[in-house]
Amino acid sequence: MNPNLMISGFSDEISSDFDIQLDTVSQLGMKFISLRGIDGKNIGDFTVEEIKETVLPKLQNAGIGVSSIGSPIGKVFINDEAGFVKQKRMLEVLCQISRLLDCRYIRIFSFYIPKDEDPDQFGEDVIRKLTEFAAIAEKYDVILLHENEKDIYGDVGRRCTGILRKVASPYFKAIFDFANFVQCGENTQDCYNLLKDEVIYIHIKDAITTSNQNVLCGTGEGRIPEILSQLIESGYKGFLTLEPHLVQFDSLKDLELEDAAMVIENNKGLDGKSGYKLQYEALLKILEKIDNEER
Repeated sequence: MNPNLMISGFSDEISSDFDIQLDTVSQLGMKFISLRGIDGKNIGDFTVEEIKETVLPKLQNAGIGVSSIGSPIGKVFINDEAGFVKQKRMLEVLCQISRLLDCRYIRIFSFYIPKDEDPDQFGEDVIRKLTEFAAIAEKYDVILLHENEKDIYGDVGRRCTGILRKVASPYFKAIFDFANFVQCGENTQDCYNLLKDEVIYIHIKDAITTSNQNVLCGTGEGRIPEILSQLIESGYKGFLTLEPHLVQFDSLKDLELEDAAMVIENNKGLDGKSGYKLQYEALLKILEKIDNEER
């Protein structure tokens, strides 16, 4: 595999049990995970001391590093001022956790928009709040990664580009999530063309528009093989993070406004382990094909 690429993943899709998460990724040969759900508890609900005492030793014993913190920062409504204040306090703690775990990246979002409202009218408030988040990250030398999640302000390429340009901070950069763009009706190639200079982290997740469901990477409309090939050709060095969404898992209820069952392909033969392994092996095949084409 290309030595510039490191495969990570949201291991809470395997199981809510952190020991099972670590055992499974170790068996697959993976060396990194993205921390989001640990023994049924969201990363945003941990203290620094809890991570130091209960999580860090297990990571060290397993030889597993943390590629990113899969935080819920930015997943409050844009007009929820009390929620924003709480999230700033949470971000301070998460930045300290990131430093403890030798992790540079924290995944964030750009706020839910009230139903039936025009997202563009909230642009100034979004920029102001994201800029405050970036200032907190700068204090700790941590980089916030904006995910293009559906139902938030930065769900389409145009608005993602706008917030990155206006926040204009080296501590605020972009994740590229293929499936989320598909589920927002966006053309992933067009979005990549817009965002490629700001993208420093990749989520491996695919989807189809006919049923609006997540599917195995490379089998949907995300153009994952084509865009990964372009990314690699451009000299990308960094993480490819599995976020299969092929089965239901505990943390999903925190991620989706809509019914979680509606965004996952109906494959009753999969459990968390098998779905994760399937996605991992599919990504390896895509990368192998790209390597062979480059030779």
